[in-house]
Amino acid sequence: MIALPGFAPLAQQMGSFWMPPQGSTTAAGVDFLFDFIFWICAVFFLGIVLVMAVFTWKYRRRPGVEAQKTATHNTALEITWSVIPLILVIVIFILGFQIYLDLQTPPANAYEVQVSAQKWSWNFTYPNGYIDSDLHVPVDRPVRLVMQSEDVIHSLFVPAFRIKMDVVPGRYTKTWFRATQPGEYVIFCTEYCGTGHSDMLAQVVVHPAGEFETWLDKASNFLETLPPDEAGEKLFVARGCPQCHSVDGSAGIGPSFQGLYGSSHALADGSSVTVDENYVRESILDPQVKITAGYEPVMPTYQGRLKDEEITAVIAYMKTLSGGGE
Repeated sequence: MIALPGFAPLAQQMGSFWMPPQGSTTAAGVDFLFDFIFWICAVFFLGIVLVMAVFTWKYRRRPGVEAQKTATHNTALEITWSVIPLILVIVIFILGFQIYLDLQTPPANAYEVQVSAQKWSWNFTYPNGYIDSDLHVPVDRPVRLVMQSEDVIHSLFVPAFRIKMDVVPGRYTKTWFRATQPGEYVIFCTEYCGTGHSDMLAQVVVHPAGEFETWLDKASNFLETLPPDEAGEKLFVARGCPQCHSVDGSAGIGPSFQGLYGSSHALADGSSVTVDENYVRESILDPQVKITAGYEPVMPTYQGRLKDEEITAVIAYMKTLSGGGE
């Protein structure tokens, strides 16, 4: 792995003009290659422009001076301007291939997290089965992400870690990193995936040494430690529901949860239904059975992804948005 010990601490804290602060072990190598290519381009650009400006002035057309053919063949010059770029391209390839191999080869002891992308949210599933809308990881430990998409192509990008990998429906893609500094780092989707693409954001929360296990144990038991409505709100956010369902009455991809529970709901087939526990449960597990009038049938099923007690908690949260119940 490419590393620059003398410059890494400063770059990790301050970043650069082009790049955010370095937050992973691979960031230094990526930045070095970027800077290497940038300065090669800058030197060649300035050199060519300078020579062009000098030649333009020196060989400009002037009254009384007859144009003459001055270009001649120069084997040494032609070899030089062919060999030097060839050497630079070979060096760039070697450095880039080394970084590529680093990014594609996680350590054997990497902590594995399953990632699911859907319009327009991320879900991160930990080895104990807990699912969160943000990625929590321990500091200074390799983390392997195994990713899949529920609908269209997405792309997970963490600028501070210098990692980016497409998430493709129908297959698994993988990437890994080792975070070097505790803190919070933003996750973007960099593959246009629909109207909510720019809102498909999450955080990588890097926990200090010894704190990740405590967080995971506490977070995994939130159904037992939180009131049902608060647990339901946590699930509502963690499973990406706000991307389609608002809680303030504003329009979205799906119906707003504000005032929804207990109301009479018009369906696409012309019938109506009262929004109660059974209807909410059916809509979560088999959302294509009863389509709400005025909305497209785009909601994915949560069959096998939400337990009964989790659905009950979501219903409890919906009741609080409708005046407390039926």
